[in-house]
Amino acid sequence: MHLLVTGGAGYIGSHFVKLALSSDHMITVADNLSRGHREAVMPEAEFVEVDLCDFNNLKRIVNGKNFDAVIHFAAFAYVGESVQNPLLYYQNNVIGTLNLIRAVNETGIKKFVFSSTCSVYGNTDIFPITEELPVNPINPYASGKLIIENVLRDCDRAYGLKSVCLRYFNAAGADPGSEIGSSHDPETRLLPLIILAALGKINEITVFGDDYNTPDGTCIRDYIHINDLADAHLRALNFLNSENRSDFFNLGTGIGISVLDMISRVEKLTGYNVPYKISERREGDPAILVADYTKAKNKLGWEPKFSSEDIILSAWRWYNERKY
Repeated sequence: MHLLVTGGAGYIGSHFVKLALSSDHMITVADNLSRGHREAVMPEAEFVEVDLCDFNNLKRIVNGKNFDAVIHFAAFAYVGESVQNPLLYYQNNVIGTLNLIRAVNETGIKKFVFSSTCSVYGNTDIFPITEELPVNPINPYASGKLIIENVLRDCDRAYGLKSVCLRYFNAAGADPGSEIGSSHDPETRLLPLIILAALGKINEITVFGDDYNTPDGTCIRDYIHINDLADAHLRALNFLNSENRSDFFNLGTGIGISVLDMISRVEKLTGYNVPYKISERREGDPAILVADYTKAKNKLGWEPKFSSEDIILSAWRWYNERKY
């Protein structure tokens, strides 16, 4: 298949591109490089620089390539930034994606895989989280993702555009061969910050809140290896081809790890000390997010293969061998 991969120069998108190429798909990566890296795009993939907010240029690209499906990763993804600057997120993530969906619909493409987020569930006292739980986003990043899920649902009813929305839990780790990995500026995700602190690249990490209703008072998250996420996107594409219907799925491991526990695991596996300080809670952060991935297992045939140890060590290797 010929796939249009938006955000394919970013963290998750670049890992998907590498896996999809190994499965003999043709790939065109569309990215504006505002937060992605040209070096992260596999040389076998075609690359076009385009901003999704530039509808005319975007439509020209979508019209000219005879794509079979779209895999949509492109988005800003910092929860804290979305709280501080919601209009930036609604403009980039919502308006940009609406432009993409409009271009796709006008071109006649009927398959769309969307990177959503577990944070659409907001705060809940029920764990692990299943897809049957009500959605209640508590930050603009998550709100924008839910808007697009609803738009895709409506576009299925109106135009027959079939979509799979994948609600990620916490993406982490790097390509096991260290060819590609995570490189964000600024870096806000926990595991990279822990590793950077261990390596002395930053002075310390900040733990946002130690007064949550969790065993050690810090937030608990479900960390899933980036290659497991990439594999789920291929399976979502296969689902659209075989079932020709829309659906949505949680992607996680079902295992929760607290902030302090993750620090301890990195120290144990690497032998390096991780300096940290406790700060106030960060607005928009739920206490616990842990997935029930049964639906993805049953309908996509997907299960996570990488352990938390695999995640930590692959990220550690990437930061020690960082190429960009």
